[in-house]
Amino acid sequence: MTDLFPIIQPEAEPSVQAQLPLCREVAWDFVRGIPIYAGGRPVEVTGAEAVKVWIWKALMTARFRHDIYTWDYGCEAESLIGKAFTAQVKESEAVRYVREALAPNPYITDVRQVDVRFRGAELEISCQVSTIYGEAEVTAYV
Repeated sequence: MTDLFPIIQPEAEPSVQAQLPLCREVAWDFVRGIPIYAGGRPVEVTGAEAVKVWIWKALMTARFRHDIYTWDYGCEAESLIGKAFTAQVKESEAVRYVREALAPNPYITDVRQVDVRFRGAELEISCQVSTIYGEAEVTAYV
């Protein structure tokens, strides 16, 4: 007898990708910060490109500021601009804020690298993430 309970077998867990619907977003012009339209209608992107759009929007949206979003959406990195912390403290906090902003998205499996640079009143955020669709890299200016 190889199994203690031969009739009861555990079911295999379905993969995360099989459980999630295809990620869809409106295509985005990251330079101008506006949606892309064709023929008067928004262009739709799916998969890794859609996750990339979501990441950019989440990083550009101030957390807790807009009632339309849940408290899980957005990034708190802009709160560091103008603070009297050392550059190292600001950078480490900005990295933490970016990771926290991206954590709620189920399509993101890992935030591998986050680079932040303060340039006067502007914060440049670059991050490389692993998604269920592959790799994505996003740069945002807060």
